Amino acid sequence: MTGVEPSRLDDQQLMKELETIHRTRHDTLLYGSNDALRAHNERMAQLEGEYLRRNPRRLVSSGRTREGARDRCCGEPTTPRTTSA
Repeated sequence: MTGVEPSRLDDQQLMKELETIHRTRHDTLLYGSNDALRAHNERMAQLEGEYLRRNPRRLVSSGRTREGARDRCCGEPTTPRTTSA
């Protein structure tokens, strides 16, 4: 594994790592080697898994659910809500 274990990062460091990995995703997909893409996938999964573990009741936009996307009309705004799980 490359980088600090996600569970050892504080919340601010975790968010910074997530922002960086999401920002570099497109270039890695288009131009990275298979090994680079595999490592990127693994690191992204670790970081996102840690974020979800720490934030089980994060805000979820109704428009980002299957039901909400089906119900949404053209250009209708979405409002985040807290998950119930």
